[in-house]
Amino acid sequence: MRPLLHPVLVNGRFGDPALYVETLFERYAILFDLGDIGSLPARKVQRIEYVFVSHAHIDHFFGFDRLLRLLVGREKTIQLYGPDGFVDRVYHKLQGYHWDLFDRYACDLIFTTTEIDASYNTNTVRFRLKNSFAREEIGCDQLRGRILHRNSAWWVSTAMLQHHGPCLGFALEEAAHINIWKNRLDDMGLPVGPWLRSLKRAVIDKQPDDYPIALGPASSNVHRDEIPLGELRDVLTVTPGQKIGYITDAADTPQNRDAILRLVRDADILFIEAAFAAADADLAAKRAHLTTAAAGDLGREARVRRVEPLHFSPRYEKREEQMLAEVMTFFLGHK
Repeated sequence: MRPLLHPVLVNGRFGDPALYVETLFERYAILFDLGDIGSLPARKVQRIEYVFVSHAHIDHFFGFDRLLRLLVGREKTIQLYGPDGFVDRVYHKLQGYHWDLFDRYACDLIFTTTEIDASYNTNTVRFRLKNSFAREEIGCDQLRGRILHRNSAWWVSTAMLQHHGPCLGFALEEAAHINIWKNRLDDMGLPVGPWLRSLKRAVIDKQPDDYPIALGPASSNVHRDEIPLGELRDVLTVTPGQKIGYITDAADTPQNRDAILRLVRDADILFIEAAFAAADADLAAKRAHLTTAAAGDLGREARVRRVEPLHFSPRYEKREEQMLAEVMTFFLGHK
């Protein structure tokens, strides 16, 4: 089955952290961390609508200016999420520029920005180009189930970790994975086409059997414009959705380990930092980062299907294969 979510490390295993997630059949993209995104084509940057930032160290937030530059003059709303203090950092980024002629733009660029504190309370503020990116308070809330964002197709949950201050870990989960069987469509005389997106959405939204599914113009030989959802359930199968974990910049402490395991358990893919080699555990502890051993252990204990290490220290630039081998050794339990 084709997954809905397609994650790619923008800068490989050594560059600034940035995980770009394309969403099949949708026009938007999701980004975890906002390090250098200069290698992303403009068209891909312009698809981004959701950005989840672990913390505001420069290598995780440097790319904000490129995002801003490529979106000014476009009608766009970006939803930003980060740890406590994140709203002020976004505000100061935006106020670092002189916004002349902002009232003459035909389009508005909006950053809806949410920060999360240690008790999982949120504070949300809106910044609009047409208001010269002044603060517009939206309000405070308490995260329910530690879910930052949910829509009918996927949701993102979080865990508060400690680095040199608060740092968020994330898990992206697909609501359901729906596979359409073309041979069953053929048996019913139904065409393949854009209407299948509406069918999938109706199933994800748990619509009743009498919910009408419009077939569209490609169905002229079917002799009806719509079919009740109940008649179409046999053309598809529903399986649990894909789960992707994202962990970076976390000290190897019992508290962090417990939080990570709860967040990413049973993930299909775990993107996890492995900044230092196993032999350099003392240095990793001083820098509050994970080692290759810790990354592999956490992946195994969380029962994830695949581990993708990232954020290797530049000191290992000529030892990438060794670093990968160490992660896999601990992931597979061969210590």
